[in-house]
Amino acid sequence: MIITTVKELREYLDLQRRSGKTIGFVPTMGFLHEGHLSLIRRAKAENDIVVVSDFVNPTQFGPNEDFESYPRDIRRDEELATGAGADLIFYPSVEEIYPRGSSTFVEVTGDITRILCGASRPTHFKGVTTVVTILFNIVQPQKAYFGQKDAQQAAVLMKMVADLHMNIELVVCPIVREPDGLAMSSRNTYLSPEERAQAIILNRALLEAKAAFETGEDDVEQLTRLITGKISEAPLASIDYVSIYAYPSLEPTETVKGKALAAVAVRFGKTRLIDNIILEK
Repeated sequence: MIITTVKELREYLDLQRRSGKTIGFVPTMGFLHEGHLSLIRRAKAENDIVVVSDFVNPTQFGPNEDFESYPRDIRRDEELATGAGADLIFYPSVEEIYPRGSSTFVEVTGDITRILCGASRPTHFKGVTTVVTILFNIVQPQKAYFGQKDAQQAAVLMKMVADLHMNIELVVCPIVREPDGLAMSSRNTYLSPEERAQAIILNRALLEAKAAFETGEDDVEQLTRLITGKISEAPLASIDYVSIYAYPSLEPTETVKGKALAAVAVRFGKTRLIDNIILEK
């Protein structure tokens, strides 16, 4: 079932809540892949009703980014989401989410949104936190599900939920990968065959760093150098960043103590891919 208006969605969900049913929510930008479907299955296992939003959010795209060309296919998404256990898809227009004259934003400030992807995409997380807050207000779920691939996004949203005392549990689920290790992403469709073949270097570099860490290397500079060197073996790879931070605080650290995030962003042609791995003693 596809619902396109806030009014209709609220009426449906109010009826479910009055029946005592729990609601799980999976926010997406559509063009679903196995990574999204794993979130939907997890949500269905833990909730009575699962809502999937399918909305390409314009406020998280910067100038000259791929908002207009971002892949969209709502009928395909409906079939996949329903097959994975979704009860309905919320498929609003931009005007439904941002009514005419809309001028309210939600922003998490500080280093947590200025580093990693925030360094090259300064307005990105403001758009993410704003649209997620809007969607949370509309759906009012008990639990919301996000993927570990967008680890910085997950950390930012955890902070937002804590800071604003939102009564929602965020569930962060493991990265789902292709058989060769490439993290699943809607943007993978942009890659040429040669770029796609070389993109697997991201996961390989992160796994090498994890192996080094597990054999005693905990110096962040050394681990960062290892990852950078491995990725540089791919001729088409152009590194945006290779970084390691304490997680989920995303505070700088010189050595891995407790839990840390090793994260990369690399361009292959015009396509920017991100990936990460958790280092934990």
